[in-house]
Amino acid sequence: MQPIRQGDVILLPAEQVEGKTLPHLTLAEGEVTGHAHRISDGQAELREEKGILYLRVLSPEATLTHEEHKAIKIPQGSWMVRIQREYEPNSWRYVAD
Repeated sequence: MQPIRQGDVILLPAEQVEGKTLPHLTLAEGEVTGHAHRISDGQAELREEKGILYLRVLSPEATLTHEEHKAIKIPQGSWMVRIQREYEPNSWRYVAD
């Protein structure tokens, strides 16, 4: 499986993890617009382990949506959720969406 990107959210293929299951399917919320990257269709679960989010798609595919981006089909499997960061002098910061 190849990495999948939607805006500042990047999904990387991962091993299945057994972290804490979260009660929602929101991968990231926009700090500026209030829009969110979330699973809107298909069966999936979101887990957290050691401060890292993992998405597990249980159905053949799930749909990742965001108000400002084209919807993307995510194939079945386990994915590590990463948020893009950008460099500022002397530090890194998460991209504001």
